[in-house]
Amino acid sequence: MSTTTQAALLAAARDILPDVIALRRELHRIPEIGNDLPRTQAVVVRELRALGLEPRTGTSTTSVTAIIRGRPGPTVLLRGDMDALALTEDTGLDFASETPGRMHACGHDTHVAMLLGAARLLQARRADLPGTVLLMFQPGEENYHGARFMLEDGLLAETGETPIGAFALHISTSYPAGELHYRPGPLLAANDRFLVTIKGRGGHGSAPHRALDPIAIAAEVIIALQLMVTRRVDVFDPAVVNVSRITAGTAYNIIPEVAVLEGTTRAVSHEQQAAIRRQLQQVVDGVCAAHGATADVVLEPGYPVTMCDPAFTELARQEAVAVVGADAVKEMPAPIMGAEDFSYVLQKVPGAMFFLGARPAHEDPEMAPSNHSNRVVFEEEPLAAGVATYMAVALRALEGATN
Repeated sequence: MSTTTQAALLAAARDILPDVIALRRELHRIPEIGNDLPRTQAVVVRELRALGLEPRTGTSTTSVTAIIRGRPGPTVLLRGDMDALALTEDTGLDFASETPGRMHACGHDTHVAMLLGAARLLQARRADLPGTVLLMFQPGEENYHGARFMLEDGLLAETGETPIGAFALHISTSYPAGELHYRPGPLLAANDRFLVTIKGRGGHGSAPHRALDPIAIAAEVIIALQLMVTRRVDVFDPAVVNVSRITAGTAYNIIPEVAVLEGTTRAVSHEQQAAIRRQLQQVVDGVCAAHGATADVVLEPGYPVTMCDPAFTELARQEAVAVVGADAVKEMPAPIMGAEDFSYVLQKVPGAMFFLGARPAHEDPEMAPSNHSNRVVFEEEPLAAGVATYMAVALRALEGATN
């Protein structure tokens, strides 16, 4: 695709930016959580039908898909996630959440609006489209495995053939407004949740020798897990093990029978994720055995590593440069230890995710509220660049496959 064409895409995206912003704000007011997003789904279905598309709703979740068919050719997938977070918004925006305890604090409302904007412009150009675009509007990204459910429901077979590529954008206040950040290979970590129940023997606080204090043992387990990371994990294949909650006891003078630890592990390779799972069990069992206590370890698998295909990432990088300029497209030096369920799609289809910077210019980079903060505010002007990038990547992927 020529730079002139990409410039035209950006110009077209800027022309419809007021509509994209209005849609984003409508969605921002009605945040929903998990895999059941009926109001959000209804807005997406309404907008797709207005474009002359035939939306399909999910069977196991409130997902939405739609197909833009051009000339005979391959399929490329574009994804936008739809769910919000359990936060009470404190931004002061005049379009703030109307539901207490719910907020679009991760910017998924912007993702939906950008993808619908791209769908609008792609549908208008469908006669020249060298293939098919599969639109994926996904619930349940925030720890509800929405992408996995959509795959199990037959997402990749909806057009009759597996997509040749997949692309997603994620907005972020970590980067200046309008920049696009990318990384080939591991972009985001795999994550697991663990729950450790340490069983000792209760007693009076004045006589610890007659009890078996699970709190003291839990403290030793926490230190041992941190030592495990520093001494058993290769610094060039990093991992995080974090205990984020401790529950034990009922009164100041009672040694409880049970202490519970809850936390998360992160890794940027599947091998390291598997190793951390084994080692966590070994450390907990070993420390507890040394004190005569027992432990029950429950590991809840999270998302896999978000692995961006190098060739597709390079294709997307070139298109991003043509859309926003080389100075605004930057390679990330390291993965982010957060997790993303677009990883499930990237296990099946070569593709990439890029981050779109949307930090307001007046915000101090070190102090700006980040994604998942109840005070986060995203600059809306960069949404035009997001719309154009979705389009440019899809068109380039289809053209490359048909040439």
